[in-house]
This record gives sequence, structure tokens and C-alpha cells, in this order.
Amino acid sequence: MVTFAHGQMHEHELERIMFDFVNGEIDVLVCTTIIETGLDISNANTMIIQDADRMGLSQLYQLRGRVGRSSRTAYAFLMYKRDKMLKEEAEKRLQAIREFTELGSGIKIAMRDLEIRGAGNVLGAEQHGHMEAVGYDLYCKLLNQAVLELKGERKEEDTYQTVVDCDIDAYIPTSYIKNEYQKLDIYKRISSIENEEEHMDMQDELMDRFGEMPKPVENLLKVAAIKALAHSAYVTEVNINRQEIRLTMYRNAKLKVEGIPKIIEQYRGDLKFHMGEEPKFAYLDRKKNATTDAMISQAEVILKQISELSDK
Repeated sequence: MVTFAHGQMHEHELERIMFDFVNGEIDVLVCTTIIETGLDISNANTMIIQDADRMGLSQLYQLRGRVGRSSRTAYAFLMYKRDKMLKEEAEKRLQAIREFTELGSGIKIAMRDLEIRGAGNVLGAEQHGHMEAVGYDLYCKLLNQAVLELKGERKEEDTYQTVVDCDIDAYIPTSYIKNEYQKLDIYKRISSIENEEEHMDMQDELMDRFGEMPKPVENLLKVAAIKALAHSAYVTEVNINRQEIRLTMYRNAKLKVEGIPKIIEQYRGDLKFHMGEEPKFAYLDRKKNATTDAMISQAEVILKQISELSDK
């Protein structure tokens, strides 16, 4: 049996229809977005949303939540007209609702909605900023750094930048992520990785969304991980090739310098420390048979040892 429901019906008629649907007397219910919230129908397991590109992200999230409210596998099909050219914001909304499907993803949906629609005025009626250009997470980070600086509480590690120069191909191929907006968004997020947990989360997300990672993408994540580790070790510049690793230190690095000779001794002449205006660690592969991947792994080991000397 198929029937319909909409907001202009009398409340008693609506109540009767919903009661019949819950009891299984109605097989298919065609309705407006009136069912968006407040309904818990455990036996409903399939939803088809027509013209989904015209709806807001939070609205789509609420609609999708009307199915899958029991142990039965549920499906929500988001439809739009064939050959329709989607607007950029509509495409972002549909991508977000498809991306975030796990339990408890409401906060992620809200954050993505905030990025897409904008946050409005953050610090006053005339505030505009550039959040759309950098993304909400990075915008908040920059805003927090500015506030700390004005309060005189900016951390030492925020006053220097770390760059990595590595002799490998590290990029996102078009064959892996075709959509340019998605690609730029992933580049931004990879560049903002700060620790191992964020590195693993990004790796899992890429594999879930786009499949097995090609070598250049794996390399890109390696470079991001090296950069985060180097920054925590007060390293401002990392240069890696098949013969040599050079690590340039921040001149005001807060390290337990008495531990440096102990690290040097472990490498039996392969690792040296050069004092000067820009202190540097230099590792040389004297056998000259190492691969770039092996040198990257070696750099990671050295950076972890230096990081352990940090007074942060």
C-alpha cells in the first residue's frame, strides 16, 4: 500500500497515517520534509530523497536519520535530476553527507556545514576574514595564534616554521582525486598534520574515500609526518636525498644539549653535529647504497631522538 503525507493535512489524519506506517499497514510513504525530525520508525529501512541538491546539509542529515533506527541495514538514496549541473555548494553538501556515515558523525557534519556556508561574524558585526579560503580548522588555529600573541601567551614552537625538501615524488594524482576542490581540501588538511594520530586518521580517510593510495600520495603523507616530527624537535629545515640528511635547528631550540653527544656516538661517525649561527645535524650514508625511502626512515629515527631531548 502506498500513501502520502504533508504539512497541510489535519493533525488527526497525519497521526492516523503515521500510526498505520509504523504498524506496517503502509508499505511506501510519499511525503514532504515534514518527517525531518521527531520520528522514530524502527521498521523503515529505505529512504529515497528527491532533489537532494536543493536541501541543506543539516536537513539531509536529519532526513537520513529517519532510517536505520534498528538492527536492520538501512539505505538512503540521494537523488537529483539527470544531467543537472550541480552548483558548487550543492556538490559539497552531497559529498559531505556521503562521506560522514559513521555513528556520531553529527559534529563533523556541523563543522563541514560551517565551512560551506560560512561562520558569519566571529569577532563583531564588520568582521569578514578569509575562512572560506583556508578552511574552518586552519582558520580557528590562526585565530587562536593571533589571540595568544596579543595576550603575550604565544608558544615558542609557534614562532618558527619547518620546511621539508625531499627527493621523492609527493603529490595527489588526478587519477586518484579528480575533483579539484576535493584535491585542494586534502592538500590543506595534509599540510596541517601535527602528530602521528592525525597522520593515521588522514591515511584511513583517504583509503576509505578514494581507495588504495598510489605511491606519490603515500610519499606526501610521509613528508607531512616528517614535517610534524621535525617541528616538534625544533628543526626548521629538513633536506633528504639518497646520500645525505641535513637537519637545520631553530637557533633558540630548547634542547637538553648534554644528550646530543650520546646520539652522535650511536652512529659511529655517520652522524655529525655542526655548531654555528644555524646548528645542524648531518647524516651521511658512507656506503652510498641507501634508497630515498631508507633515508626518510633514518631521518625519522634521528628526529625522534632529537625530539626526546626537547624541553617542551
